[in-house]
Amino acid sequence: MAQQATPVRSARLGRTLGPEPAAVSGVVLLLPSGDETSLRRPSAVRLPCLARALGRRLARAGRRDGLAAHLVHYRYRGWNGSEAHLAHDANWAADEVVRRYGDVPVALVGVDMGGRAALHAGGHEAVNSVVAIAPWLPEEDMAASPEPVKQLVGRRVLLVHGTNDRRTDPELSFRLASRAKKANREVCRFEVHSDGHGLHQYRSEVQALAEDFVMGALFGRALSRPVQDALAAPPPLGLRMPLASGFGARRR
Repeated sequence: MAQQATPVRSARLGRTLGPEPAAVSGVVLLLPSGDETSLRRPSAVRLPCLARALGRRLARAGRRDGLAAHLVHYRYRGWNGSEAHLAHDANWAADEVVRRYGDVPVALVGVDMGGRAALHAGGHEAVNSVVAIAPWLPEEDMAASPEPVKQLVGRRVLLVHGTNDRRTDPELSFRLASRAKKANREVCRFEVHSDGHGLHQYRSEVQALAEDFVMGALFGRALSRPVQDALAAPPPLGLRMPLASGFGARRR
């Protein structure tokens, strides 16, 4: 019996989160979590609440500025080693934004493995900012090349990590941020003390921080003082900035 060919899968953009603006002037691409290795299709049931909820919040915050927010649906659930499927899908999504909307700035906002995808795809010419929340990063291996950072030059970059994260190592994101900061001054990192991988205790603050950062990067809105300080501070201060309880409450 002849072996059946493996069907070709395509990544796709989900519908705009919230009403689509009449004229799009900026786009957020939400990159959800994934697995280290898996050739299975991502399950709609597994789409993380954090990525979808954050996308809705950003869509509301940027509506008057013409923001469109899309969730990226990957071809595969896994990163899959050198195939880096999720990073390729993030890059495809940025290409799709250019095809649909033209020359508009793009922010990549990734959670967990999606955070790694956002960092890798940050070099796309349409991308002006990257947010990586509790990013999954590989253990450092002297025999392997370190995670790339040169593609982030010219972008504004934010990393956020809970200090009690047991799934993704916060120290690895600090080390990556340290290397990125040497090549690009526009890098900052916030630590959410005592919170875990899902950032449940400070979810509102994390979402407010991402909103502050993305609206500033895409539309030139004034950044909050903590974000300004984190971007301006030399390492390690600007890369271990504590996220204060109640962040963003006064701005709402």
